[in-house]
Amino acid sequence: MIGAQLKRLGVRGWHLQLSSLGAIWLCLALWIRAKTVDQISRSNAEHRAIFVGLWPPMLWLLGDAIDRGDT
Repeated sequence: MIGAQLKRLGVRGWHLQLSSLGAIWLCLALWIRAKTVDQISRSNAEHRAIFVGLWPPMLWLLGDAIDRGDT
């Protein structure tokens, strides 16, 4: 359902797979940045990095579903 709507909007599988790789880099950048902030803000920064780290599998699988035509 979501994949069909994305396909209708012109989103291709490689768009989502590239976004997935970008999310991995963003997660790593946020994690590294979390190590440079003070102890009080570190927990929040680490949670933000973990949250972004949950995006890549979803984006990759949506892209794969669009490529295979499972939508």
